Amino acid sequence: MKKRQFLSTAATSIFAALGTSAYAAPVKSTTHSSGAVVLTIAGAIERSNRGPTDPVIDQMMHKQNVQFERAFTFDLAALEKLPQVTISPTLEYDSKPHQLRGPRLAEVLDMLGANKAAETQIVFHSVDGYMPQLSFSQLRQYGYILATHIDGKPLAIGGFGPIFAIYDADRIAEQAQKPLNQRFALCPWGLYCIEVVAKK
Repeated sequence: MKKRQFLSTAATSIFAALGTSAYAAPVKSTTHSSGAVVLTIAGAIERSNRGPTDPVIDQMMHKQNVQFERAFTFDLAALEKLPQVTISPTLEYDSKPHQLRGPRLAEVLDMLGANKAAETQIVFHSVDGYMPQLSFSQLRQYGYILATHIDGKPLAIGGFGPIFAIYDADRIAEQAQKPLNQRFALCPWGLYCIEVVAKK
């Protein structure tokens, strides 16, 4: 398959999962997740399918001081419709390689119209309050995926779920040279929200 055709097909698949057309690409999508929301992306993005945070309904966000006027939400089915990537990093928890599968985070952010400036900050929010952040350029360099599956099984809440933002540390020289227990400080499991923060 020609590269250009593949990229066009991938873009169409992503837009289909977002409930919009790869050609029309409206700024705002009114498509809502039909299943339980597992990931919310907010901040400096152009597309949205939900309104502002609700201090009553959005309790975890409220307690972790996540506030936004609009955001884009995904259920698991929507994430699984996107082009998938499989990586096999050695995890620190058992020192063994595991297969993790999910869409590339940079591609998801691109399709949402995220601010692409190198200094734009990506802030992760996990269910336990862990909140690492990195620049958009770092995110692209490391090749993050939004893992929804490990070794062929869905990630569970109580385990690494609902989402594990992770890169293939074994194949990133900067990370591979570190001790195993220091390679994944910027890789939150239990991820439920991502904020895109543009530099003012």
